[in-house]
Amino acid sequence: MTQMHFNGIAFAILMGYYLLINLINYGTMAFDKKAAINHKRRIPEKNFYLMAILGGGLGGLLGQILKRHKTRHIDFIFVFTITAILHILVIYIIMGKFVITFS
Repeated sequence: MTQMHFNGIAFAILMGYYLLINLINYGTMAFDKKAAINHKRRIPEKNFYLMAILGGGLGGLLGQILKRHKTRHIDFIFVFTITAILHILVIYIIMGKFVITFS
């Protein structure tokens, strides 16, 4: 008989990482928006792309929507959306391999 096991530690690590990277990307978007308004030094766009690739696409999208920042940049919308979808798939795969196991 096959039993299903839930690995809470792996789940906590996975969710903690994605929560952290998305909060960082959202906060960076908010910080850059404030810097743009105050004509201060800005954050390079490559940093937003890097954070999206590392898993912060959803945080970037929320930053765009809620802070109304870089909304005219179609490339940001595209990159944040694609990376968010890809990382949701990565989470699904990791959940199947490490978090929920069958024996």
